Amino acid sequence: MRIIAALALLLSLLPAPLPAEWKPADSPLMTRWAKDVRPGAVLPEYPRPQLRRDAWQNLNGLWDYAITDRKAGLPTQWDGQILVPFAIESALSGVKKRLEPNQALWYHRTFTLPQTDAWKDRSIQLHFGAVDWECDVYLNGQRVGGPDAHPHRGGFDPFTLRLDGPGATLNRTGENHLAVRVYDPSDDAPQPRGKQVRKPEGIWYTPVSGIWQTVWLEPVPETYIRGVKFTPDLDEMAISVQLDVVNPKPGMKAGIFVRSLPNGVSGVFAKSWHMELDKPFVIECSKFSGKFGQPDPKDLKPHLWSPDHPHLIDVLVGLVEDPKADLGGFGKDWTAKLDVPGEDKNVPAVALVDSVQSYTALRKTAVQKDERGINRMFLNNEPVFQFGPLDQGWWPDGLYTAPTDEALKFDIEATKELGFNMARKHVKVEPDRWYYWCDKLGLLVWQDMPSGDRNINPNEPDHQRTAESEAIYRREWEAIMKALHNHPSIVVWVPFNEGWGQFKTNEILEWTKKQDPSRVVDGPSGWADRGEGDMHDMHHYPGPSMFPVSEKRATVLGEFGGLGLPVEGHTWLQKGNWGYRSFENKEALTAEYDQFIAQLPILIGEGLAAAVYTQTTDVEIEVNGLLTYDRAIYKMDPKHVAETNRAVYAPPPRVSTLVPTSEEKPQEWSFTTDKPADGWEAADFNASGWKKGPGGFGALNPPGSKVRTTWDTKEIWARREFDLPAAEVENLWLRIHHDEDTEIYLNGKKIGETHGYTTRYIQIPAIAGSGKSLRPGRNVLAVHCRQTGGGQYIDVGLLDVRKESPAR
Repeated sequence: MRIIAALALLLSLLPAPLPAEWKPADSPLMTRWAKDVRPGAVLPEYPRPQLRRDAWQNLNGLWDYAITDRKAGLPTQWDGQILVPFAIESALSGVKKRLEPNQALWYHRTFTLPQTDAWKDRSIQLHFGAVDWECDVYLNGQRVGGPDAHPHRGGFDPFTLRLDGPGATLNRTGENHLAVRVYDPSDDAPQPRGKQVRKPEGIWYTPVSGIWQTVWLEPVPETYIRGVKFTPDLDEMAISVQLDVVNPKPGMKAGIFVRSLPNGVSGVFAKSWHMELDKPFVIECSKFSGKFGQPDPKDLKPHLWSPDHPHLIDVLVGLVEDPKADLGGFGKDWTAKLDVPGEDKNVPAVALVDSVQSYTALRKTAVQKDERGINRMFLNNEPVFQFGPLDQGWWPDGLYTAPTDEALKFDIEATKELGFNMARKHVKVEPDRWYYWCDKLGLLVWQDMPSGDRNINPNEPDHQRTAESEAIYRREWEAIMKALHNHPSIVVWVPFNEGWGQFKTNEILEWTKKQDPSRVVDGPSGWADRGEGDMHDMHHYPGPSMFPVSEKRATVLGEFGGLGLPVEGHTWLQKGNWGYRSFENKEALTAEYDQFIAQLPILIGEGLAAAVYTQTTDVEIEVNGLLTYDRAIYKMDPKHVAETNRAVYAPPPRVSTLVPTSEEKPQEWSFTTDKPADGWEAADFNASGWKKGPGGFGALNPPGSKVRTTWDTKEIWARREFDLPAAEVENLWLRIHHDEDTEIYLNGKKIGETHGYTTRYIQIPAIAGSGKSLRPGRNVLAVHCRQTGGGQYIDVGLLDVRKESPAR
């Protein structure tokens, strides 16, 4: 739309809302950090840790706002004030209103540039961390970029606008009027939106519209560093550096200063180099080992990045106008604080046109074969089982936006405290500082592309997107990967989740890999697999399971768990909350969690490479978090959870089959569908009158079943005899596929009980001490299964699980 030249005057004359003390809007739940939110200092931390400059101006705080018809021009009056950067639907915005698809949201504020040397004669950049979804910006009555400028479209990627370009109206000494227009159709259009819907229910949440990440101003010279791209190559012990420089001058070079300071290591590496602007520069990390560049491969490991040792390498990059300049003094502000041999502290500082501070890390993520030939997730050329929660990143008070940086950091600290080494960032992209804390504290990240457009079911073909929808997806996914490229914590890209907007699957997986060959690409996470990507990803609720190992891909469990416990006083709703399986107290929840995690080592032994538990926190009416939505309560003792989780990082057990199931070869059972006499499960019970048939027993072909004998009544009782040469068993486990409730007996003693149904064969531990019921020679395994609805199936076998297996 066109804005007349008199807009600047009009902006200054518009009636502003009466000043009022800001307060959050009413909300059913708030976090403890909400009390720390102050309009004068909202998220004051520098928002871009890997491209830092000293001079900047934070524009977070109170702005005027108005909701208008989508096609309307500048409002003639403002509805009130909104606290940026909290979405208008959030409590912390102070507004908590919905933006409909036929409406536009307008923002307005004034600013004055600092009158200091750092801002004098500099180009002024306006940065937005994220705005959902379509955004136009106006400065003093003119559209930034000109009247024909395209709006920014994308709710999850950062963008920058120059405020002093040709024809701009920036006032360098006085007041400026800044207006922002936002259009967000939510689930009424195909753009990426994650779990936002206009009618929240179940796993779908409140919409997030408008500015939801930090807005700030930054002065830069005419020639400046727009970006630095780091790509580590552990096999070559090198890190490639590429600069993106705007308006480079002929003959201009860059200086790069690198400093590696591993904790607990006396050796320090610090050195300056010249680099060409138009060519990649290679940091030779092999020189990091030993004392100041004296190579010793044994000492290189402390310089690598991992969750246990999240070592970051400091980097300073500067533009040097004189290509003959002595770089001995480049980075001296850092070097002067260190006892670094070989660095002359008296060398004068180098005159720089522009400089940025950053960091990188040396690490490698890949799918590789272990010593048994099984594809595993490797980190730094070693197999590492990646285990973490599904992290959705929602807040009851800020929705997409954490109240403070400490709150943002807390989720990562809590994840590590619970014994996880990874988090899957689920259909959302976080502010850059979240990834900074993952880098600094040591947490692996699987990064999802936020979903959009129409969903497909597991057995449906790929969705046929329109050309516009495909272009929207590709542009934003590429922008997200580019923006997050430098974070060493990110080890996996996840282009699709559960068929949500899934299209041209294998083409998109290949395209994603070409965008970033240095990372693993999931393909896709759950449901409609097409055979490509680096990972074969199963979603299985509630208990864990896995696909068979494959020659090309790692088999991973992208979602499982979802165990729910509503905690009174800490829920989004008092009633009507939801979980995949709910419990009434933390003792029952803990027992079930322990059982689920106990199943993972067996699957790891079979080839499972990673697992994701649902989820970090409750979200709105979902109550299956490890913590409550307000982060006030751990639902299970964190020390206990961490101890339970420790088992997945140990060498997997050796598993022996004592009694096979009928998965591969039919096993004969005696069975009846009429209620038998008491003692039917005992070893000496006379079942000669029962029918005989091969397992499994069932009807209607439930998923994952192999029905060999029809059972279509309400109940079945079955027994089978087996012989053991010896009865020495370390840990007795059940391999079972049940639909629905069962009791399992061994020689008359109950060794297990299940409820509900499975869709595949799973392993579960027998009741403690059950192995003592085994005896040399003849034994009897018995099972009773009850049908409650839908399909029905039962098959069961016995396993011996021993811990003294060789390490993988």
